[in-house]
Amino acid sequence: MRVLVVGASGLLGREVTRQARLTGHDVVGTFHRQPIERGRPLDIRDRAEVAALVADVRPELIVNAAYLQADWATTADGGMHVAAAAATAQAPLVHVSSDAIFSGSAPEYDETAAPDPVTPYGAAKAAAEVAVRGLVTDAAIVRTSLIVSNGESPTERFVHELATGQRVGALFTDDIRCPVHVADLAAAVLELAGVPGVHHVAGPEAISRHALGVLIARRDGLDPDALPTALRAGSGLPGAVAVRLHGEATQKRLTTRVRGVREFLGP
Repeated sequence: MRVLVVGASGLLGREVTRQARLTGHDVVGTFHRQPIERGRPLDIRDRAEVAALVADVRPELIVNAAYLQADWATTADGGMHVAAAAATAQAPLVHVSSDAIFSGSAPEYDETAAPDPVTPYGAAKAAAEVAVRGLVTDAAIVRTSLIVSNGESPTERFVHELATGQRVGALFTDDIRCPVHVADLAAAVLELAGVPGVHHVAGPEAISRHALGVLIARRDGLDPDALPTALRAGSGLPGAVAVRLHGEATQKRLTTRVRGVREFLGP
């Protein structure tokens, strides 16, 4: 099967590409600023450019893992452009979304929860979901949480910089998410291709950013006591304090087991 991975230079896109190729698929990955091996340059803000690339590649599956937090045109308009091209090509689409679409006012959010974003990025992600559902009625929308890897994620780099004194900052003890390992998420994304609807693929364990940082530090031989702490509540920073994605319904559809953070970061 020919798979087009939009945003293949990012953490998730790279892992989706790697796993798809390992299972024998012909993968074409796109990049914007960071070139990748066997990649195609693409600016998803340009609708005509997206349409032309999809027409040229003729994919049998499209995975959109591209985003840019500070840019509505990339996250919202770009998501719409990919969906429109998928609809024209009649190609199945997996669109990756985020827990940023939620305000954190509810104790947890399952797959039926309506978006109520409180940040521009969350609003862009929510708008992209609306466009995807409107243009590709059988698309799979995969909402996820904080993505962790084997040292390559922004969260892990931030923990390393804090623990070694290379950066000033703190890890919030009240900022709760459901971290997921990138390998589990990528496997689930590929498995959910052709399964219409909204899916939540996040770790089954909610944890604070500080507790996550401690686990990362211990795994990597760093001093957890060197990680400064703070509270997000009252800090003035935008965004939800605590967002717990509930993905039990999605997990029942998967053969991939989405591990909890203390399992994949444990000893």
